Amino acid sequence: MWKIEVLNDVVMAELSALPSDQIARFLRIGDLIQAVGLERVGEPHVKHIEGPLWEMRMKGRDGISRALYVVAKPKRVVVVRVFAKKTQKTSRREIELALKRAEDVK
Repeated sequence: MWKIEVLNDVVMAELSALPSDQIARFLRIGDLIQAVGLERVGEPHVKHIEGPLWEMRMKGRDGISRALYVVAKPKRVVVVRVFAKKTQKTSRREIELALKRAEDVK
């Protein structure tokens, strides 16, 4: 069974700052991963970014947001960055920040 977790309080605060419909979408994607397994969930829910980094894709009335995560053993999805998306492409700055935080995942 897959487990979804957030890296720390900073990431939890980022998630909490999202509009409620996007938080609900995040929770639904998490439930989907737990129900069918991460390996069976693909686009439009999750997408590979680069290296160990993947994104959960949330969309709501107030826009689009992303939860960047890495996969850890045993069967853990660790969310390292959550942000509202303003541009087509995920910014390099967000990717760099997420990769840096991913170094703390055990």
